[in-house]
Formats: sequence, C-alpha cells, structure tokens
Amino acid sequence: MTDEVTTPPAPNGQERTVTGVSITLDSVLKRYKGQATPAVERLDLEIEAGDIVAFVGPSGCGKTTTLKMINRLIEPTEGRILIGGRDVTKEPPDKLRQSIGYVIQSGGLFPHWTVAKNVGAIPRVLGWDRKRIAERTEYLLDLVGLDPKTFADRLPKDMSGGQQQRVGVARALAADPPVLLMDEPFGAVDPITRVRLQDSLIAIQHELGKTIVIVTHDFEEATKLGDKVLILSEGGHIEQYARPEEILTSPATPFVQEFVGSGAKLAYLTVQRVRDVECDEVVTARIGEPAQTVIDRAKAAGHSWVVVVDEAGRPRSWPTLEEVASKPEVSDYLDRRLPVIARSSTLNDALDAMLAASQGAALVTDGRGAVVGSLSIGSVTETIQAKLADVRSDEEEPSYETYVDGTDPAPTPVVAAEDELGTAAQDEPGTAAEDEPGTAAEVS
Repeated sequence: MTDEVTTPPAPNGQERTVTGVSITLDSVLKRYKGQATPAVERLDLEIEAGDIVAFVGPSGCGKTTTLKMINRLIEPTEGRILIGGRDVTKEPPDKLRQSIGYVIQSGGLFPHWTVAKNVGAIPRVLGWDRKRIAERTEYLLDLVGLDPKTFADRLPKDMSGGQQQRVGVARALAADPPVLLMDEPFGAVDPITRVRLQDSLIAIQHELGKTIVIVTHDFEEATKLGDKVLILSEGGHIEQYARPEEILTSPATPFVQEFVGSGAKLAYLTVQRVRDVECDEVVTARIGEPAQTVIDRAKAAGHSWVVVVDEAGRPRSWPTLEEVASKPEVSDYLDRRLPVIARSSTLNDALDAMLAASQGAALVTDGRGAVVGSLSIGSVTETIQAKLADVRSDEEEPSYETYVDGTDPAPTPVVAAEDELGTAAQDEPGTAAEDEPGTAAEVS
C-alpha cells in the first residue's frame, strides 16, 4: 500500500490526501530505427505527486509514446525516468508495471473473466490472499459507482461500454499503485457517458490522491480533468505546460494559441467547477416515509419541494409538496429525466443538464452519488457574468468615449440572413428575406 501524505489545503479550502508520487522525465528521447527525426526529443518534465496531468496535442506529437515510456511499454532511447525519486529505467519492466496502474480505451478487460476476477488480476500476481482481494474488489467497485452485488460476477460482454471502462479503472487501482496512466480512456464511449466517467475520475482522484497521467485528443477534456495540461507539438516538443486557466488566458506560443482556438476566453468558463459555486440546501425524504412528516419538515425549512433519495442518499426524484401530498407515503418513483450533476462537473456541464431536462436547477451529488444540494441556473449565470466581466476588464479595448476618430480602419462586421441559394440577402429592411421565419443567421 502507498503512504498517505496530507498536503496543504486545496483551493476550495479542504485538506487533500495524496497517495501518489512525483514523476520526472530527464532529457528523455525516443528515436525509432529508420526515422531521421526522433518521435520524442529531449523531453524534460516534472509532474507533482497527486496531480492529474493531461497530455494533448496533434497526431504524431509523441503524447502516447511519452505515456508508454513511463511504464516502459516503450523503452526510451536516452534519458532517465524517475518515479518517486527512483530511476525506473534501471528496474525490471514487469516489476515496474505491477506498481503502475494502466487504463486503455474500452477497458481492455479479459472477456472470459468475471468483473471480480478482472479487478483482482494484479493482486493475485502479487500474492494477496483471497479475503484481502475480495475486500479490495468490493471497495473499488463501490468507488467507481458499480454495486459489487450486482456486477462482481458479470462478464464484460454483459455490461455497457461505460461500465466496462469503470471496471478498467478499478482494475488499474487494485494494487493501490501510486501512479495511474490512462491512454485515451474515454474515447470509445458516447458523449453523455464520457462526461459521467470524467466526473467519476475527478471524484476518485479527490478521494485517493493518485498521480494520474492521461492522454487525450480532446482539449476540452484536458482542461476539465487536468490540474496541469501539457501541450506537445511534433517531436514531443513542449509548447506549454501549465494550469488550464493559464493556457486559456495566456497561450505561451502561436502554436498554443492556434491549438486552443479563438474561443479561449469563453472556454475558460468550462474549467469553473460546480464546487466553486455556492449550492442551495435541499430537504430529503426516504421511500416509504409518511408524506405528512416530509411535508411538515420541508415547510419548516421554507421549501416547496423535496428530494427523494435511496438508501445510499442518491436522488430518485424531486416532487413538489403538492405531489408528495397525493400519496400517503413517499413513492419509489424514479424520474429518469432528473437533472443531476457532480460537484466536480463544470458549469458548462451544469447548464447542459438543466437545458436538456428543461429545468431551472439541477441536483448536486458527491463522489459517491449522494445528493448534497442544488444549483440554480441563476447562480450559474451570475458566475458566468462575473467571469466575463473579469475577462473584459483585462482587455484594453477602447470605449466609445476614448476612441480617437480615424484610428481603426476595420470595416463594419456583416451579420446577414441567407436566402435559399446560400447568398447573403440583399433585400431592404422589412422585406420577406428578413422577416420570413426559419432563415438562418450567419456571422461572417
């Protein structure tokens, strides 16, 4: 088992337990035979213990090669790799890999093994006894959001892609490794499942404090998951290595500026978390509880609705008091359109959940899925407005009063409707081309 270290409080004021270790790449170079230029050239990198670092960049930039050199699935041509201060390039590769968790796309599970057997693979190799393996398996399945009683004896083919990926994470954590490597782990799942898996990983990291290196081709995923983001260009050249906020607001090179895109300032809002916004309290009710008892409790708290939760505190529905009063006891009804977000979700995720459910708020849950409060669309928009105001205050754009006539030759931006042939409408204001419903507006 790894040693736990309590670090100084995190930005949200909570103490953070770290069980990961630092990773150092010292002049690491990878050259393949027959290639004139190295795949990775003289890479120097420091990854702090307990951080999630996302590697991102265009195809051929060496991000996957670099990841695989850390656990020596690919051997470096030159340089040193230190994990927790020890030079792992001098260790037997098989022994090294047993001490590092590794997650690949689609989970990489053994198809004819049950979930429990898959999770316990490395502990069995390490000689753990059955009781210890069973306890660890049960803990990890619960940690990744899978009920051990339901999933332990299933085969991978009887599970969804997202569930298989969760098992892959549990298996990688089975021997309690200090380092977890993830190679585009969420690339093969649908967008909704992808968001849930991202939130789950952040929650797991908050509880365990491992050192996680993740390769992704999705810059938005990199900024959401990464405490730091490493942007690489061809040949493993570091363009920028910094926190997401710094990359979004201060791109270090023209390459980074182009890679991030023109929407960088708006993208900055996607790194803001639900946990950074004050949530509203909720009144919860258990299935089978007398309706009048719940109504009295909610009214005493000044609430007009309650959240019905299961035995683990996970939300099932949020009926109004009038709806609660329609039955003598609290119903076990499951609202499948209930907007639920994690504390680790971004504000962008929160808005998506609210809009998808046509609701003005969403329920906020902790790392285990238990409800901890609610977030209103008003709170989100207030935060967005404040952030936009901060961004605008940093921009030295002239105002109407400060502008000097004749100093800006830029033409007037054209915003015009299109006719059916795709050409800009030339009609005068008030004509059918402008007033006809259904025409699309395009910003040129």
